[in-house]
Amino acid sequence: MQTLVLLALVGLLAQLVDGSLGMAYGVTSTTLLLLVGTNPAAASATVHFAEIGTTLASGVSHWRLGNVDWKVVRRIALPGAVGAFAGATFLSSLSTEAAAPIMAGILLALGAYVLVRFTAWGMPKGRLGKPVRRRFLTPLGLVGGFLDATGGGGWGPVGTPALLASGRIEPRRVIGSIDTSEFIVAIAASVGFLVGLGSAGVNLLWALGLLVGGVIAAPIAAWIVRHVPSRVLGSAVGGLIVLTNARTLLDALSTAPALRTVVYVVLALVWAGAIAWSVRAHLIERRSEAAAATPEPDPEPPAPAEAAPAAEADTPARPTSPAPSATLD
Repeated sequence: MQTLVLLALVGLLAQLVDGSLGMAYGVTSTTLLLLVGTNPAAASATVHFAEIGTTLASGVSHWRLGNVDWKVVRRIALPGAVGAFAGATFLSSLSTEAAAPIMAGILLALGAYVLVRFTAWGMPKGRLGKPVRRRFLTPLGLVGGFLDATGGGGWGPVGTPALLASGRIEPRRVIGSIDTSEFIVAIAASVGFLVGLGSAGVNLLWALGLLVGGVIAAPIAAWIVRHVPSRVLGSAVGGLIVLTNARTLLDALSTAPALRTVVYVVLALVWAGAIAWSVRAHLIERRSEAAAATPEPDPEPPAPAEAAPAAEADTPARPTSPAPSATLD
């Protein structure tokens, strides 16, 4: 029971992050399952089964709030499903010893990307323009779906920044569209894992725990998507993912304890510095926005010119000398 409560809490927090950033539910949840010793393929399969429910709830919530661009969803979901099915069957064919460092490496790379992306630049911004083309969305969906299945998460970290960087969709619609299309990707990945692992490879009880927490958080995340300081949250989540998956890689490489300690200390310092930098940058952005929104005061009207002082009445007028009279010779 304690494990289910913990998983529900993780699912809730992961969905809050995912609904606010458009990424990191699968990466965060899979990282936790790997930490407790779950088989990499089973961990990804369990998370994707939970995501069928969480992405459905998230998609409905974003749709009701007008955060979904259905043209983008239609064009990216099918390629994403193909990539996810291929990634799931590929991961299922690997042994546990081979899959663990591969998945940890993918997760660490995704975590590092999230950390650097949000610490250095915050949420990507661009100008609204023409619709996103299919020739851009198709390969994006294929790559994102494949990484999502093999890494236990990757649909959001790949798709959200790419769409935001295009500058053609407003951020809230990018996040809503990525979360909604992930429902199709999660179904395709789950089918792929069932084909590769069978039903025994999925811990349905753990998936239920993640699902309950995610469903509770989905409408909350959709509502707060405009208010969450995404820069700070992205730095915090990215650093956590890097730190935890570095542990798996160091174990796989059988590194010396002293070297592990040095790596952990360096990563922790980098993580703390990134969060501090993001908080500072967020506060500066807020002050700049507040200053830009404050209207400038109207200029004061010019002071009226002072009138020349009137001559005093008791001052005698200055006598004028008479003009010289003409004389006759």
